Amino acid sequence: MYIRLDRTHRALPVILGFVSLAGVAVLLAWDTAPRFFPPKAHDVLGAFPLAMIAVAYLAYQAAHRPARLEILKAVLLAIAFLFWAANQLWPDIPQSVLFNDVAIALFVLDVFLVMIGWPGSFPDESFGETYAAASEHRKS
Repeated sequence: MYIRLDRTHRALPVILGFVSLAGVAVLLAWDTAPRFFPPKAHDVLGAFPLAMIAVAYLAYQAAHRPARLEILKAVLLAIAFLFWAANQLWPDIPQSVLFNDVAIALFVLDVFLVMIGWPGSFPDESFGETYAAASEHRKS
């Protein structure tokens, strides 16, 4: 069941989310003026917000205390972000293509699971999800 969080329980995920967004801002600053950054900085700047948002999302989910299957799905999504981060951080190692492909597979799986409604649960109103009642679908 979805639990609406108070400010205290939202604090850590929101702080981590802001840190992730700050990382994105620095990454975009690199795009504007790469000469002001050290060599290879883009690798770290690209990986950092991806890894941070994975941690932030797990903290968010932990605070909500969702059902086990929802936790599993959240972990799969976080792992996808971490593989993507690894691909950004180490683009020149032989495993980078594998890291990218695993991230792609997990993102595709996550979206597919959303599309088929797995796991079945109440909508997460914080993400603006809504479900029409079964009787509404039958009327049309």
